[in-house]
Amino acid sequence: MARLCLDCEEVHDDYQCPVCASDHFTYLTRWVPAPERRERPRPAVTPPPELDTYRRLVDKPAPSPGRTFTRALLGLGAAGVLGLFLGGRRARTVGPDEGSGEGTSGEE
Repeated sequence: MARLCLDCEEVHDDYQCPVCASDHFTYLTRWVPAPERRERPRPAVTPPPELDTYRRLVDKPAPSPGRTFTRALLGLGAAGVLGLFLGGRRARTVGPDEGSGEGTSGEE
């Protein structure tokens, strides 16, 4: 017996819809499956030559774990050096009395 999926309106004969895997359906009492309308199958399409180029660009091999680790260490090192330069500049702009906050209350 044919069923109509209530979610995607697909006609099927399984308990679950093959398109959306839903089990909400209603029975169809008068459904005649249509035969294949094409007289002959579609011809096979040859892939264009540009397809190889795109595949080579997309399917690059993953870099080795050692190379990824080396790049990560270089990035962290560059960030550390940059932090030293910027941190050193901030430390030099703070005056000797403004630094730690000790002795600023006036009481000894």
